[in-house]
Amino acid sequence: MIKRLRRLFSRPAQKQPDTEPSHKETAQPLRPELTYVPESDAAPGDRPEAYLQRVQEKINQLAEEFAAGTINRAQFQELFDHYRREKQTVKRWIEIAPESDAWKESTTEGKSVIIRAGHEARVLGYAIYENDSGMPLNTIGQFELEPELVVPMLSSYRAATREIFGAGMRSSEIEGGRWLCFVSGEFATLMALFSTSPASRQLESLEELHRLFERANRNFLSGGRVNPNDLVFPHAFFLGRNE
Repeated sequence: MIKRLRRLFSRPAQKQPDTEPSHKETAQPLRPELTYVPESDAAPGDRPEAYLQRVQEKINQLAEEFAAGTINRAQFQELFDHYRREKQTVKRWIEIAPESDAWKESTTEGKSVIIRAGHEARVLGYAIYENDSGMPLNTIGQFELEPELVVPMLSSYRAATREIFGAGMRSSEIEGGRWLCFVSGEFATLMALFSTSPASRQLESLEELHRLFERANRNFLSGGRVNPNDLVFPHAFFLGRNE
């Protein structure tokens, strides 16, 4: 009996399960980071020759858009370079592997849209000056230009307008790739700051905006001393826009 009890108590105790699961048991496999892979712009059944024809049609359309004034120089140049590089890459694939679909990897969906949006001109801010007194009537948006730069340019523009009847709009590139545009009216001069070179249609819209401003405020602008608080300014609607 005593020997049996000794054998019973001399047995090694069974290992109890851990109350906390081990790191190895609970560790979840790491999920790979999601990476955007552009899809091909070519249709599944496309032949490279048909795709090259479509790219050429895009280049022709690009020329029409610039002629119509709907895109600026930077947009035209960057899109043209993009399409030309794409054509050259597809042609090389045709020479290297004419029966392969590997050429489709050189085409990407939406790249031209990104280029177009990245180089479009946007209005950053406006400054409006009275013609007779040269006093500022209002500054709208982010018109962050030093008076030392603005005043001489405004004086030169007014002098040219007086010497050359109908001098119309003037635009000039300034530091940082931005563009400063001048529109002279009967009572005031509008200065608009663009993020980059504006398209012709944008300049036409700028002239229309200034004519609207003078038409709406004609009674105040023509009455001698002007109180800016009496005026309406439709310019804020167009801030940050490309129209």
